[in-house]
Amino acid sequence: MSWYRASRPVTKHLCPGSMLTLVLMVLASSAVDAGQQKNQAKKYKGPGTTLNLRNIIVGRCYHYMSLYPGNGDKNCSGIWQELIDAVQRKDPCKITQEDYKNLALVAAQTIPCDKTLLWSRTNDLVHRYTKATADFITLEDTFLGFLFNGLMWCGNTLRPGMNYKSCPAWNECEHNSISSFWKMASAAFARGSCGVVNVMLNGSADGDIARIESILRTVEIPNMDPIKISEVKVWVIDDIQGEDRNSCNSKSLLDLKYYIEGHKLKYSCVDNYRPVQALQCADHPDHAACNRCSYQ
Repeated sequence: MSWYRASRPVTKHLCPGSMLTLVLMVLASSAVDAGQQKNQAKKYKGPGTTLNLRNIIVGRCYHYMSLYPGNGDKNCSGIWQELIDAVQRKDPCKITQEDYKNLALVAAQTIPCDKTLLWSRTNDLVHRYTKATADFITLEDTFLGFLFNGLMWCGNTLRPGMNYKSCPAWNECEHNSISSFWKMASAAFARGSCGVVNVMLNGSADGDIARIESILRTVEIPNMDPIKISEVKVWVIDDIQGEDRNSCNSKSLLDLKYYIEGHKLKYSCVDNYRPVQALQCADHPDHAACNRCSYQ
């Protein structure tokens, strides 16, 4: 009988209050687990992290150093680790520019004066142009831009590593992993620029040529140093087979002019900057615009 009494369940001695506390703790834990699982399984509108992301970034890092040895050696594995540290175990919609601070530091480089070429709504043309000439550098030609251009990534809220199922699209939430990164990189590029800064805009695009919500207006121009930058020179480039919707005298460009000058920066503008149009003429040599003899 004494053996039987010693083996009786301990829970029989718990008072009703203790039992209630235990039940509430179990229920609360289950609710947290369920909430975490729901959060973890959230489906975002954008694609998931690019497959083989680490190999791509580290490979691009070594490739860039081989192309431009004058920029010095970079810790390619360290750069990957800084990206991981910036986003892992964090809500992909709560990643800020500050989260990428260390990544920006380890990937920093000096931008030569008079080389900066910004752009908006001219992605294909501007990069064709910088490939054809060594006179200008876009953000995507810098070390940081070269590493991450065209890639997608975000972390998992509850576990280390990346989310390969889905990530927030650019406008899905304000502080997502992709938009915050490119805003950080654009700000760093603008702050590092000096001398003449050129900007290629699309004169055939619908609507305002430089939208109020564009990176140019919200990030790049506010981060330019008027002491270091002598002039912001805008190129308005029409699609050679498209409409001439905007020019240097259009309202959208005049609004941009006042905005730039409001940041104490000198402004100038040129329609269909001839060297860029010459590149367009390589594809359309018989177009009327390609038969002019004057150069700007």
